[in-house]
Amino acid sequence: MAKYVHSMIRVLDEARSVDFYARCFGLKVAERLPFDSFTLVYLSNGESETELELTVNKGRTEPYDLGDGYGHVAFSVEDLDAVHARLETEGFAPRKLVDFAPGGEVIARFFFIADPDGYQIEVLQRGGRYK
Repeated sequence: MAKYVHSMIRVLDEARSVDFYARCFGLKVAERLPFDSFTLVYLSNGESETELELTVNKGRTEPYDLGDGYGHVAFSVEDLDAVHARLETEGFAPRKLVDFAPGGEVIARFFFIADPDGYQIEVLQRGGRYK
């Protein structure tokens, strides 16, 4: 059986991205691997074994074109309202809270926020399939 271990995104500014993910989601640097032309930074927290890998290509100055293929990554939280309010207070500009009820019953409650490089992140109320 395969085990999902990480997702990777390319970022322009390591410090800015590490700060964003630490302040928004409690992710800390688990390991940092510098190479000649790039650096890999693995972020994690005690909530999950899955990591977010930041790839920082040295010398890159232009923002990455995220194209039309990227969707989003998602985090689940215990108290969606409190996290939304905190992120709003800290100036991270989370989008509006959504109660997703396609058949009349709420099956998910969430909001989206963009990281410093424009990657979309869904933040879900923990429960049901979103543990």
